[in-house]
Amino acid sequence: MANPTVFVTGGAKRIGRAIVEHFSANGYSVIIHVSSSLEEGNMLAEELRSLGGKADVLQADLIDEAATETLAERVEKHPFVIERGGLDVLVHNASRYSQIPIEDLTVEDMRIMNRLHVESPLQLTQGLSLVLSSIEGSVIALTDTSEGQHWEKLSHYTASKAGLRQLMFGLAGELAPNVRVNCVGPGAILSADWEQEHFDKVLQRVPLRRSGTPDDIASAVYFLANASYITGQELKVDGGWTLSP
Repeated sequence: MANPTVFVTGGAKRIGRAIVEHFSANGYSVIIHVSSSLEEGNMLAEELRSLGGKADVLQADLIDEAATETLAERVEKHPFVIERGGLDVLVHNASRYSQIPIEDLTVEDMRIMNRLHVESPLQLTQGLSLVLSSIEGSVIALTDTSEGQHWEKLSHYTASKAGLRQLMFGLAGELAPNVRVNCVGPGAILSADWEQEHFDKVLQRVPLRRSGTPDDIASAVYFLANASYITGQELKVDGGWTLSP
């Protein structure tokens, strides 16, 4: 019997890589999407194949509408998907994070965020809905625990992530009963994008008093992918951050 198959956008680095590795370790064939990180994606796929896994890499710029449509077509016709008879899991992980003061924020900045975080997930979900529904698949989007809060210089980011969350809730109703749709909301995940001093201040608001790891997020994504009676939910993986006033 063919392996279950997962397609992960932005799957070459950080949280995306952890998701890819987690699914591969659990017997999934993995299709790794990359935009600019082709070298990292190819190295990851080769590493997984050396461990006995099945992995492939597809490159596309999700800011480009036509390229995103073509990507969906390539996934739909991918040998892993054809062999399986459908796509088990679609993970919308690709993201862009930048801090821009409101006085410098442009309409183009907002357009790019919405394009990446809202429009391209919609396109991919629509384009892959048949191969998902044929096997009662699952869609999982990476949102953010900051989406309902004020964060300085992040209005464009949090607004687009909130839009993604609401889109997924809508799709959960539209695609039921054959496709489940959920979100994972990461909290404070330490990365090179954060200054340590700023991050230490953030951790004071986290009851567990530690940062999350990419593996924490990957475990949550895997759980939802296999939780057959859960749809239309956002699982916050934030160490209790949202409990703080």
